[in-house]
Amino acid sequence: MGEKTRLQMLMRPRPRQNRRQLRQIALVLGLILLALYCLVSFWNRSGSSTTTLQRRQPLPAQVLNNLSLDEEQCRAHFPGLTKEIDDVVAQGPFQVKQTGDRGPLQGRIKDGRQIYIIHAQRKSDLSQEMVNSRTASLHQLHRALITSPSPLPDTIFTLNFQDQPFGTAWAYSRHADPSFGSSSSDDPNRRSFLMPHFSFWAWDLPFIGSMSRAAQAISSLEASYGYLDPPPPGRRGQKKKSKWHTKTPKAVWRGTPSFNSVHSPRMRQNLVRAARDQPWADVEALDWTGGSDRNASNALPVEGFCRYKYVVHTEGIAYSGRFQFLQMCASVVLTPPIMWMQHLTHLVRPAFSSEFLEGIGGRRWTPSDKVRRAWPVGYKAEEANMVFVAPDWSDLGETVAWLEAHPEVAEGIARRQRDLFVGAGYFSPAAETCYWRALVRGWAKMARTEGQGWEETEVIPFEMFSLTNTV
Repeated sequence: MGEKTRLQMLMRPRPRQNRRQLRQIALVLGLILLALYCLVSFWNRSGSSTTTLQRRQPLPAQVLNNLSLDEEQCRAHFPGLTKEIDDVVAQGPFQVKQTGDRGPLQGRIKDGRQIYIIHAQRKSDLSQEMVNSRTASLHQLHRALITSPSPLPDTIFTLNFQDQPFGTAWAYSRHADPSFGSSSSDDPNRRSFLMPHFSFWAWDLPFIGSMSRAAQAISSLEASYGYLDPPPPGRRGQKKKSKWHTKTPKAVWRGTPSFNSVHSPRMRQNLVRAARDQPWADVEALDWTGGSDRNASNALPVEGFCRYKYVVHTEGIAYSGRFQFLQMCASVVLTPPIMWMQHLTHLVRPAFSSEFLEGIGGRRWTPSDKVRRAWPVGYKAEEANMVFVAPDWSDLGETVAWLEAHPEVAEGIARRQRDLFVGAGYFSPAAETCYWRALVRGWAKMARTEGQGWEETEVIPFEMFSLTNTV
């Protein structure tokens, strides 16, 4: 065979081999695309803080006040909103057992919109504030049901309106350390589905009132410092020079020193001691002697805290119900690492004070193991929306001084907080109703009620219960 013939044979196309190679290439490309799709889908479903917190575009009022967004609209407008619910649903099914009239409130959602009360503690056994919080939470749930664009699943729910979570119930908070209370002897049915705090409806305190009143008051005050909320659609917004630097350059706090968690039994007393007579502090224990039993003589209206550059946050017996009002300020929240999670606390992006103070020879504190489990990621001050200080407050003064020396960084932290929770709408009525409906769906998906005798229980319609608070 001549050289030319051999060359022609080598160059002759080989259809089967080529088709096989093309199929292999297509398969590899398909697997790569599938992996990328799964990764993006997982990232979106998990409500990762990165995806959520990169959202900087403010939402218009017609979205923020819309109580009838559907599931798809809720996910699009408020990415990461339901992370707490998704995490508990991932733990799997659980049984809903009857608690009787001495346990948390239990009710039935029927026909997707109607609430019936099954068990509830007697009104005479509760303080007025407990009755108010229970009633407010039921009103929140009721509003989410009747404004839903589609009926929600029927279910039986348990609503715990106490400060600390227990059992299997909807609760206002959970411990931030994921290993807290976990042991092999735990009740396998125990779940804490976080619900919005009752103050998202109203709080019967003269310095707070309703959420809508507080939000409007804070927005009006922030506008005086050059922070304007987004204009209505189709209208150009005003440009206003920032006056953030004219806010009072102090760290402010008011509270009752004895309201401490067993895990931090002297947190508030230590704060008062650390700030006493300091020029950078406006920290006072509430003085109830000169005021009424509902309003201390030195209390501030909740919007009054936003006049300060720095707002000190302290947890109480568990969470602090005032937290979300402080987060509406364009002010830097200073707090020891948060150890009680509310339904949106996962959106906090903390900078640890020791990280930026170390560079100037400041005090160095090392987060404990439980803090690291609760908050495994810290952020640069230029990326954060909150600052975690030493649990004993030993570097509070140094932290304020550093922020004063870096005013652009401090203002950035403050504005990122308000941009997220107010501008991006996570504290809006729309987000709240979205969250409640997701809570009902998530709970109903995993709740098992068979064999618990629920069929024989007597019920009272929510409308009647809301008048009497009696079953």
